[in-house]
Amino acid sequence: MDDQLALRIQLFREGGQVRPEVVDFVTAELAALADEGAPVTEETAGMLTSHLMMALTRLLDGEPIEQFQTDEQIAAELADHPAAVERARRVAARAEKELGAALPGSEVNFMAMHLAVLAQRVSG
Repeated sequence: MDDQLALRIQLFREGGQVRPEVVDFVTAELAALADEGAPVTEETAGMLTSHLMMALTRLLDGEPIEQFQTDEQIAAELADHPAAVERARRVAARAEKELGAALPGSEVNFMAMHLAVLAQRVSG
């Protein structure tokens, strides 16, 4: 993890808009990706980090998460990235188990898109 991504996480932690357990969860997921050789930096994982922090916090706060209009299009694009989809599902399952936050399918797909891009940077 680079300094810029660490700063993003620190700002979430200190800003008070995101629950501490969510920051810990997302940080652990990013560390797991890095341990697997993914280039976890501000450039590659900044948007994933912010999106997951906010989505999990909204769920834990009881706020609705809207379904995306393009779910079918995203699902079609993800057909070529089964590992990213599987990883996103595992992260979602851990979020539900550890935090009690059940991410809807559209959020899982959105996370999978981020993970697919990250995976392309590893193999590219």
